[in-house]
Amino acid sequence: MTKKIFAAVFVLSFTPALCLHAQKIITGDSIPLRGEAKYKGAWTHFDYVNPNAPKGGSITHYSIGTYDNFHRYALRGSTCEGSDYFYDTLMVEAKDEIGTLYPLIASKVEYPENYKYIILDINPNAKDQNGNPITAEDVAFSYNMFYEKGVPQFRSYYAGVTVKVLAGNRVRFDLGDKNDKEMMMDLSKTTVFPKSFWTDKEFSEPLMSPPVGTGPYRVKDYKMGQYVVLERVKDYWAKDLPVNKGIYNFDTIRYDYYRDSNVAFEAFKAGEYDFRKENSAKNWATEYTGNIFENGTMIREEIEHEIAQVTTGLIFNSQSELFSNRIIRIALNYFFDFEWMNKNLFYSQYKRTRSYFQNTEYEATGTPAKEELAILEKLRGKIPEEVFTSIYNPPVFSGDGNVRPQAREAMKLFAEAGWNLKNGKLVNADGKQMEFELLVHDVSTERYALPYQDMLKHYGIIMKIRTVDPSQFINRLRSGDFEMTSMSYPELQYPSSSLMILFHSSHIDSTWNLARIIDPAVDNLVEQIAGSQEDPKRLLHLGHALDRVLTWNHYMIPQWHLNKFRLAYKNKFVKPALRPKYDVGLDTWWVKDVSTKN
Repeated sequence: MTKKIFAAVFVLSFTPALCLHAQKIITGDSIPLRGEAKYKGAWTHFDYVNPNAPKGGSITHYSIGTYDNFHRYALRGSTCEGSDYFYDTLMVEAKDEIGTLYPLIASKVEYPENYKYIILDINPNAKDQNGNPITAEDVAFSYNMFYEKGVPQFRSYYAGVTVKVLAGNRVRFDLGDKNDKEMMMDLSKTTVFPKSFWTDKEFSEPLMSPPVGTGPYRVKDYKMGQYVVLERVKDYWAKDLPVNKGIYNFDTIRYDYYRDSNVAFEAFKAGEYDFRKENSAKNWATEYTGNIFENGTMIREEIEHEIAQVTTGLIFNSQSELFSNRIIRIALNYFFDFEWMNKNLFYSQYKRTRSYFQNTEYEATGTPAKEELAILEKLRGKIPEEVFTSIYNPPVFSGDGNVRPQAREAMKLFAEAGWNLKNGKLVNADGKQMEFELLVHDVSTERYALPYQDMLKHYGIIMKIRTVDPSQFINRLRSGDFEMTSMSYPELQYPSSSLMILFHSSHIDSTWNLARIIDPAVDNLVEQIAGSQEDPKRLLHLGHALDRVLTWNHYMIPQWHLNKFRLAYKNKFVKPALRPKYDVGLDTWWVKDVSTKN
């Protein structure tokens, strides 16, 4: 930490008979998770923006399905796209470094070196979208609303944390018996709602009309379930802050909804929307051709990156009757012929995913190092034995459609679990055929689900594919009413306390702990990770250990990843010279030939 940014003072805590250690109080305008902040001193903007980018013009996106409300934190329903633009947070992260917060609604911070509390000064210029001041009272109200009426995992994660308003428009979070810097930083990213708008609303319920927000965009026009148009708040108070300079350049952002991905793609080729991040290998290899690309009307671009990859897969509900058995989960992996799919469906564009920290240094490779073994030994007997001696890799196929060697391995495992092939059906001791349902919300999933379904059918297993609308899909995930689903865990650039909501048993009743994991060993590791954020070496070994335990538990059939952006967009945009290291950077783009400066 530099003297220019941080000043240190010392306070003493006394008991009647004992003088405790002095606690250094850190003050400043940024919070680095480790080391120093990249941006310090009198910085004016992030390196990856054009601070003089003109404002104006529009961008149109697409979305699949529908929406039925404007409140992304409601406990039911499907929220409109773009709702993350409605509200600002106290502080924000840069997109070219990991784990540093910079001021937005909060202008300054103060916290002790043991992270037992944090005090944030609210920027005196901060205003909501109606022009009313944003106050420390709004912050406390927002936190308490999340805690009392938000998703259960919020209450679990922040149990014991309290908030109070201080004089001088300051707010203080006390972490109770916790001393977790990352939790302190998470509190500094609290989303702020105007109390004046939300005080008579039910936070857990859907919002049927557009809200008053605190962020850079608000709803201009909409037709529920069909489209929504956001407009840039022209008098947005924070537009010239360093964290926002050169960002949010479009006057309007529109989202059009389509019933499925095929219809949406045809609409793109017809010029009905402006930007597309392509997820289909087939489309990318075969469909981005023709006059619109040859004459420059549309741009087709591949951009390699160093960003952690999402972990996609066919995810088992490990609490379901069938998939609570690890052996069955392992066996079903032997029918997923990635090599054939990659060659015949995906034009050999992908790599097989083998880690929850794909494309980062935290991916477990090789066998455990000494330091990692010391962590794992304490869990011996509670974790798969393969963790100690073997390198995890999904089954490898020849790619020619011959799966007999893999099927033999699967049948051995099924027999061990009490399932055997009789008269062309895989049955248990009661004669019941193995049958389960794959729950999806996008028909494009069928492209790879159907070959897998056919393979299973050949060996006497019935996999039904159930496609439901997004609202029903989310509700069934939340209630655990599924056996298998096709979903993704978010990209994990480094092991953080966010792993609690992804894998900890206390967050099973959410849409985050997708595999519905209840495992004391996993709980132990993610808890250790949450408390080791300032020890990079230990964090590295903990990350490797967790990765091994998760992969060897076979909570999913891993799919594939690509360390490239596949982008297509109308030739109407200009980009800054530098892309943010950990993002596409779309919010830094602007429209050609516009001159609006407000």
